[in-house]
Amino acid sequence: MRFERREHRPLFLVVLTPLLAVAAALALSGLLIAAAGAPVFEAYWRILVGAFGSRLSATETLTRATPLMLTGLAAAVAFRARVWNIGGEGQFYLGAIAVAAVGSRLLAEAPGYLSIPLLLFTGAIAGMLLLILPLWLRLRFSVDEVVTSLLLNFVAVLFVSMLIDGPLKDPLAFGWPQSQSVSDAAMLPKLVARSRLHWGFGIALVLAVVIHIVQSRTVFGLKSRAAGLSPEGAVFAGVPLARTLLLVACLSGGLAGLAGAVEVLGVKGYVTTDLSPGFGYSGIVVAMLAGLHPLGVVLAALFTATMFVGADGMSRALKIPTYIADVTVALSLITMLVAVFFAQYRIRR
Repeated sequence: MRFERREHRPLFLVVLTPLLAVAAALALSGLLIAAAGAPVFEAYWRILVGAFGSRLSATETLTRATPLMLTGLAAAVAFRARVWNIGGEGQFYLGAIAVAAVGSRLLAEAPGYLSIPLLLFTGAIAGMLLLILPLWLRLRFSVDEVVTSLLLNFVAVLFVSMLIDGPLKDPLAFGWPQSQSVSDAAMLPKLVARSRLHWGFGIALVLAVVIHIVQSRTVFGLKSRAAGLSPEGAVFAGVPLARTLLLVACLSGGLAGLAGAVEVLGVKGYVTTDLSPGFGYSGIVVAMLAGLHPLGVVLAALFTATMFVGADGMSRALKIPTYIADVTVALSLITMLVAVFFAQYRIRR
């Protein structure tokens, strides 16, 4: 028996791969739910009800999906060009703290139509800078960016912790470690009244469409795909590899930093060390579930957010741990990797 790479993958196989992976993950998680003594189908129904059963829960799910879309796009863009950006969490926090610093001081009195775009741009630039360093180390000294970008996550979080305990600490927070707040004018408008759902959700959707068009219809998209398929072949074909990877790193880090900016301007208004429950790491899972496709990232982010938000309602109703959601998302990634492998290879005797 041997594995043989498929020359062409049928469209139905490409479409079915993520669906089968999610179905397999749900089936495996169902075994854990049954072992906990709860009815499996009712548990999944409770997750759906908890995520979309009311106006409040639906808007909360979409709010939770917004940063997952942006960090998922950041990972998908980078991975497609073989830039292994594992530093989305640090880029998220650096974008968030840059927005808090600039928004609470330099643009504290600026009107919203001026401060909002400038602050979003500031967050994107901050995230961008944190990924350029690992890429430069890779291009200059052949240092693996998996290690450097991962370690920079801890550096960024500790740096943010130092700032919100020091020069950016809010004196009105009664000793609680949080940054100064941005002005009310700088907050993103709400999409739905009396909810937390904001215009960041629309921004994420638009960016997913734009990135899909860029990757599929532009010269830069072709160059980035070529760099991901074969760096040596891309160089032989005349692709400026270093410049292409630099642009990919700027786009990927900028998206992760933008996610932090959107979370501050859309939800919190300030930065704390628990601002992210792991959006940067979850974005990697979202990108892999989507098969690195920008439009698929939207669906994968909605699935992940549904599991996280709906698990609370399931836990309250059936008295089982909410960690079932984490297990399901993790199993989805594993089954997705297996499904992608068998979509690319067939077994021959």
